[in-house]
Amino acid sequence: MTEAADPSDELVEQVSRTTGLTPDDARRVVADVLAYFTETTEEYVRRRHRELQTFGARNDEIFERVGAELKHWPVRSPELSARQLRRIVYG
Repeated sequence: MTEAADPSDELVEQVSRTTGLTPDDARRVVADVLAYFTETTEEYVRRRHRELQTFGARNDEIFERVGAELKHWPVRSPELSARQLRRIVYG
């Protein structure tokens, strides 16, 4: 019995072939992209909140910006109010 190939193997080959990256570099790129797209809404909100706070943004600005960003997030998220975003961050 043969072991099924990882579905990302085909993608790694495609990325390597079309970009000139080595297979190892292409595998790292694919892993990064897959991790990016598997981030949950809650993880995204918490991460962006931390990042924007680092640059001195205030919560009102942060929640407005994150709410707008989620509308264009590649993985669909329900529209969340500032209050719902605050609850994700602070519980």
